[in-house]
Order: sequence, then C-alpha cells, then structure tokens
Amino acid sequence: MEYDDYDRELGRLLDAAGIGPAADDVIELVLGVAAAPASSFPGAWMDLIALDLPDALRDHLSGRLDRARAILDDPRAPGDRSNRLARLREELRKRGLAGFIVPRTDEHRGEYVPPSAERLAWLTGFTGSAGVAVVLLDRAALFVDGRYTLQARAEVATEAYEVLSLTDTPPETWIAGSLAESARAVGGRSDQADPSLGYDPWLHAPDEIARLAKSCEKAGGRALPLQNNPLDAVWLHRPPPPITPVLPHVFGRTSEEKRAEVAKILASDGQDVAVLSTPESIAWLLDIRGSDVPNTPVSLAFATITRDGDVKLYIDLRKLTPEARAHFQEAGAVTVLEVCRLDTDLGGLGQDHKRVRIDPASTPIWILDRLDKEGALVSTGPDPCLLPKAKKSSEELEGIRAAHRRDGVALARFLAWLAREAPKGEVSELAAARRIEALRAENPEFRGNSFETISGAGSNGAIVHYRVSEATDRKLGPGMLYLVDSGGQYPDGTTDVTRTIAIGAPTDEMRRRFTYVLKGHIAIASACFPQDTTGSQLDVLARRALWQAGLDYDHGTGHGVGSYLAVHEGPHRISKLPSTVKLEPGMVVSNEPGFYKEGAYGIRIENLIAVTPAEKPVADAERAMMGFETLTLAPIDRALIDLDLLDPGERAWLDTYHARVLEEIGPELDEAGRVWLKSATAPL
Repeated sequence: MEYDDYDRELGRLLDAAGIGPAADDVIELVLGVAAAPASSFPGAWMDLIALDLPDALRDHLSGRLDRARAILDDPRAPGDRSNRLARLREELRKRGLAGFIVPRTDEHRGEYVPPSAERLAWLTGFTGSAGVAVVLLDRAALFVDGRYTLQARAEVATEAYEVLSLTDTPPETWIAGSLAESARAVGGRSDQADPSLGYDPWLHAPDEIARLAKSCEKAGGRALPLQNNPLDAVWLHRPPPPITPVLPHVFGRTSEEKRAEVAKILASDGQDVAVLSTPESIAWLLDIRGSDVPNTPVSLAFATITRDGDVKLYIDLRKLTPEARAHFQEAGAVTVLEVCRLDTDLGGLGQDHKRVRIDPASTPIWILDRLDKEGALVSTGPDPCLLPKAKKSSEELEGIRAAHRRDGVALARFLAWLAREAPKGEVSELAAARRIEALRAENPEFRGNSFETISGAGSNGAIVHYRVSEATDRKLGPGMLYLVDSGGQYPDGTTDVTRTIAIGAPTDEMRRRFTYVLKGHIAIASACFPQDTTGSQLDVLARRALWQAGLDYDHGTGHGVGSYLAVHEGPHRISKLPSTVKLEPGMVVSNEPGFYKEGAYGIRIENLIAVTPAEKPVADAERAMMGFETLTLAPIDRALIDLDLLDPGERAWLDTYHARVLEEIGPELDEAGRVWLKSATAPL
C-alpha cells in the first residue's frame, strides 16, 4: 500500500518512539490484524510492535486499523456473485480446465476459517460451516448436509447453483455424471479426451482426493492439483492471512506432559515423527491460544513432533509477543520457525527416510505429496493429539464445571428477560442474540462466543444451523416456538447450550413433540453403559421416542467439545454414523436431540455432558460401567412438557436436574431473577 499523509505520520511516530519496525512493515501487520476476527483482547496486537507504546502512537494505530478494516473485502457480505462466477469460469478457460472444486475450508481444515479463506461464501453466498461447490464451465452445484439445506436455498442463487445433499447426491456422484458432458457441451480447450477438474492441494485431504480422482476417472477425466488457486486470482481485495498474538495458556496438564504422551503414542506405533496441521491440536500440545479465526481461540500454524517429544512449530513469527517467546523457551524442546521452512523440513524427513505419521482425514494432500516425493515412509493414522486432548484432566473438568456455572447465570438472566419481554411482541431474533451475548460479556472471564448464536423464531427455528441477519430477522410472537443455541468461551472451558421456549401458549402438537425430544435427552443423560461403548451404539436412545411417533432428526445427537478450544471436537461423537471411538472418562460431548417441522418450528434441547464412571454401583455388574455427568445448568421450559408422556423415572430426572440448577445458579441472581428461576425449576 502506498504511503499517504496518514502513513507518513505513522512513520514519524515510530521513529520518535525509537521502535524498530519500519512503517510499511507495521502497515502490513495492521492489515493482518484487520483481516482477523474481533479479538477478546482488542489491544493485545499492539504488543507485536512493542510492549510500551506512546499514547499518540496507540491512537494512530487504532485509527489505521479502522481504515484497514474498511477497505478489506468482507467475503460474506452481499455482492454480485453472478459476476464472480463468470470471472472464475473465464479463469478456468484460460487454464484449460473443465472445472474447479471449492471447499469451505483452509489449509488447516478447521470448522472456522479466517476471511482470507472464505472462498465458498465469497463465490456462492453460502455462509454455513460445511459445504463444497463444484464449478464446471456450464453448470455448478453446491453440496451441503442436512443441517444447511434450507439455509443454502435461501442464501444461494439457485438459477446458478444446484443445491444438493452431500449424502443423497455426493459431489463424486455428480462429477462422474457431469464432468465430461459439461466439457463436451462447452467445447474449446476443455473439449478434450480427459477433461481436468482442478483442485487446490492445500484445501483437500488425501481421502477426499482419492474419491475425487475416482469420480473424474469415471467421467473419462482427471483430478488435477494446481499450484495457484484460480479463485484467488479473480478475488479482488481479498483479505490477507490474519495476524493476532500468540498467548500462553497453561491449564491442566503441562505441555511437557502432553508432548511426552504423544511421543509415547508415536513410539508405540513405530513412527518417527507426526505432522500436525490442526491448530486446536497445536494449541493444546503447546499450551497456547490465539484469535486468528472466529469463535475458536487458536493461532493458525503447522507443527511436527518426534518420538522423542521434540516439536517444531511453523508459524508467522510476527504473531509472537515477548511473552510467547519466553513461553516457548521455558517449555524446552520446542523450535519456532517461519511457515516457509515447512517445505524444506518435510523434504528433509523424506531424504532421511523417516517414518512420518499423517492424519488422512485432516492433513492437506500437499503435505502427503511432498513427503512421498522425497521418499518418506508415510504412515496414516488419526492425529495423535486427538484422543489425549479429548480426555480432559480432573483440573480441566473442574474448570469446565466452573465455566458452566458462570454461563448458567447469564442464561438464567437471559431466559428471565425473555419471559418478560417476548410476549410483548417487540423482541426480535437479532435483539435476543445480542442480549445473550451482552449478558455473557458482563462476566470478565468471557472471551467471546464459541459459535455464532442460532436465534430462530417460528419457521426459522426449523433451519438447523440458522444464522439470523438483518434480512431474515423476525419478531418473536405469541404461538411461536423460539430456539436459541449459543455458547461462550472462557479460559477454563467452552460452553454450548440450546433451549426451546414457548412464546405464549404452545399447541398440543408442539408439546408432544417437545416431550419426545425431552425423553430422548433424558435417555442419553441417564444412560448407563459398559466400558468400551461407542457413541454410535447409544444414539438410538435419543431417537427411540421420536421413532415410535414416526419422527426423526437429520443431525448427530452429540459432538465432542474442547476445553477453551473448539466447540466441535473429535474424535468421539454420538451419532447414527458408525464409530469405533470408545467413550472414555473425561470426554465432554453434547446431548442434543431435536425435531424440525419445515416452515413451522424447530425443537432442540442441548446440554453438555461428561463421560464418568457410573455414579451408582450396578447390581450384578461384571463389567466396568460408565455414565454421564450433566454440565450445563439452565432450566428446560416446563410449559412445553406433556406430563402424560413422561414416565416416573423421567420426571424424577428432570426434577433433580432443576433442583440442582436452582441450587447452583439461584444464589448468583438478583431477587427478581431468583423468583423467576424458582418458578422455572419448580417440581413437575
């Protein structure tokens, strides 16, 4: 960016302060900060320049940051997406490609990505957290799962994109039937015997490319890795990669203990080194946090760890504050390098014929290809940090309980406010979402949302991962069900809770279906199961009452949750999908059955639960038995319960749960709040 008078003044202030970085370097840093999500530590990035900055320089940098945010492209904002699609197709023609695949991911393949990687949203308008587009020269399709079907149809121009189910019509099936036909129909350079479907090798895992290659072969074509992403070539004003400070975060087991545990896994599996590409794993392993992406407190980076526990961290060094550098120095056995060194060091692993572990589900295929090219002995297996990270320590669990008590106070205050204000007909979905965030933010430990709040009234609640906007915002009114799914990040834990609230008098149908969902929720919460049970073996418990009524829901029953990390964490889950991952003590998972009537309402009840040894001895048990501890503390709407459908055990569970909510949350509320909570948690 060229200097203007504003930037000349920045240079003068830097010189006067005796600070080393030149003005153009600082401007690049400011642009990187501007391209990151709003931080819970808004001034911390200035420490990347110097710890002690004169007030005049701080004010000037804040102004420069505001200017930078104003000029950077917001990929999720409305725009002429038909023009963007046309420009991409023109770029494909120039490169002799029959098509290109656009996933919703970045090099680290996390759920949340920085603005610079929001390619799918920029191109199609779809803002969900999971999806993929395939753009051919004469047609295009967007593939989403059941959570996002309604949202995708509302956000995407259906005359430009077919909106298809990832499960019913996978991209591979569509490509096999469309690639060659599209190339022939358009003609030109792509009218060749083997039409090429391009892909960015940094944005796809080996498992995905294996399937993609087969589908292209069926169409008589090939999947072609590209050195440069053609979408990036046509994205004007694309934000740069984010730059936010790396923050030490020591909680629970130390980094040294965790590195030793992972090293032991590698040694046991006969591997010399593992390549880590998932920022959550790196954050957990090295006791660091950041704010490079929305909602998940991580720094984008790569790492390797050897069977001896030595770690190399590949990261933009501009993210390191003096505190972070000291943290790594104290940790020992951690070498911090620029990201560009990864290429060279992967080549070295190959030349030394090291046995290298990669996770085929999450590692970019670029890394696998680099290792293969240099002769490394590649072993595939799950990220070795996943399972140790999922099994929380006793200190982590105690912190998570504290975070939920803190969160429960904000939830109770929100629900009491909603009970007073919503019947008046003046509360909107956006206003409610902002209210719950504001109440959480009153606690000094709050570090931001753990995901974008789902605030859906009436038919909007039937969109499983609905995101309210100014365009879709609607008022909560009598006769509606209101579904609010929200969560917070705290230094000692991550929360995620859903409640469905009746605004006014619910219909009998609403009450029946809510109660079926509640029965499933209680069945999971009170389950007692043998050690070595997987979540897929328990999933039927959540659906039994719904199935008996001829109903179901198209999402999993439970996902893992991190400790001040990702709100969606593997490898464990509760789902119809087969799983070989056992539920082990310390794992935190959500319990969230639901039901959604398209065009009418949505129902979901979600608490977080922790896997524990069975609380009470089981008569005649010959195996170790497990159960769940409910962590979330928030009342469940009694107005929506059909008591005739609950058995005595289910009633007892809910009364016990509500008594606990009142006992733990009530003392933290004001008098009016306690009165409301006492009524909301009264015995059935």
